[in-house]
Amino acid sequence: MREHERQPATTSRLSLFKSLWHRRTRLEARDDAEAGRSITMPVHSGLPPLQQVLRRLALALLVLFVTTLIVYADHDGYNDNSDGQVDFLDAAYYATVTLSTTGYGDITPVGDAARLINILVITPLRVLFLIILVGTTLEVLTERTRQQVRVHRWRTRTRDHVVVVGYGTKGRHAVETLVGQGIPKERIVVVDAQRKAAHAAGDDGLVSVTGDATRQETLLKAEVPHAARVIVAPQRDETAALVTLTARQLNRRATIVTAAREDENVPLLKQSGADTVVTSSSSAGRLLGVSMVSPAVARTLEDLMTLGSGLDLIERPVSQDEAGKNPRACKNLIVAVLRGKELLDYADPRLTELRQGDRVITVSRAVVTEQT
Repeated sequence: MREHERQPATTSRLSLFKSLWHRRTRLEARDDAEAGRSITMPVHSGLPPLQQVLRRLALALLVLFVTTLIVYADHDGYNDNSDGQVDFLDAAYYATVTLSTTGYGDITPVGDAARLINILVITPLRVLFLIILVGTTLEVLTERTRQQVRVHRWRTRTRDHVVVVGYGTKGRHAVETLVGQGIPKERIVVVDAQRKAAHAAGDDGLVSVTGDATRQETLLKAEVPHAARVIVAPQRDETAALVTLTARQLNRRATIVTAAREDENVPLLKQSGADTVVTSSSSAGRLLGVSMVSPAVARTLEDLMTLGSGLDLIERPVSQDEAGKNPRACKNLIVAVLRGKELLDYADPRLTELRQGDRVITVSRAVVTEQT
C-alpha cells in the first residue's frame, strides 16, 4: 500500500520539476497564471515578523563571524596599509566592509592563498550576506512565483477529493461534518463566487477557488473532473441546477449531493445529475413540527445530526466480529443495513443476520479525537 501511495507522489514531483525546468507553451503558462489568481491556497502559519527579522540578523552576524575567522586564520596573507599587520580587529573590519560593500582597499589580500580564498569563499559569503539582508524584498518579488508553484503542485496531486460549491452556512457545516468524519482538509476544495467567502475558506485551512461555479472553467480549476464527491450548496435552486448539470458533464462517476430550498425542484435537480437532493426548507419544517410536539425528540435529532456532540449517526462496514450475528446483538444500535444497493431498516424481516460486505448505519457515542 505504501509503495502504491509513493508512486503518484513521485510522479507529481517529476511532473512539477519538468514544468519548472522546461519552457511551457503560452497556453499552459497563461492557464497557470490565471489559476494562481483565482485559487486561494491555505496560509501556513509562519514566524512573527520580529522573529523573522531577528533570525535573519542572526544569520547575517553568523556569516560575518565566519568570514572574520577565515580572514584571521590567514592574516599573514593580508596587508594593512596603516601598519602592515592584520590582527583580529582588522580581520573583523575587513570582513564587514567586504561583505557589505566592495571594500575600501586599505586592507588587501597579497598572498596567493588569501586571494584564492577571497575568490572561492569570501565572494560567495558576500552574496549570501546580501541575500540575507534583502531577503524581505526577494520574498515579496518571488511571492507570485511561489503561489504559481504551489497551485501547480496542488493541481498535479489532487485526485479523488471533495468539491464543496458554496461556503455559506450549508457549505461550512458540510465541511465541518466531512472533517469530523475523518476527511483531511487537504482533500476538500471550496468554490464560491464571493472572494470574501473564498478567503474565509482559505483561513480555515482549505483550498478555495473564486469564480462562478456554473461555468466549466471555474469547476476545472477546482479539478472537478478528478473529484470523487461534489457537494452543491448555493443560495438559489436555479444556480444549484446549473452547477449540478455542469459538474455532471465534467465528471460522470462522482457522487453529487445537492441542496435545494423547495421540494418542487427536487426532480429537476435529479434530472440534472444529482445522486441525492436534500431539501432544506422541508427538513427545517419537519424539525419545527417535531420540536413543537416533542422537544426531546427534536434535541435527539439535532444531536444525531451534529457530529461529535454526543450521539453520532454513522455508516461503517461490518466488522469480522459482527458478521453472522443478529443486528440486535451488536454493541452499537444498528438502525439500518446497506446490502448491495438495498437499504434494510432494523425491522425488516429479511435482516436476520449481518453478512460480510454489508454496511451498517449505527448510533454510537461520539469519540473526541485531538487534531494536531
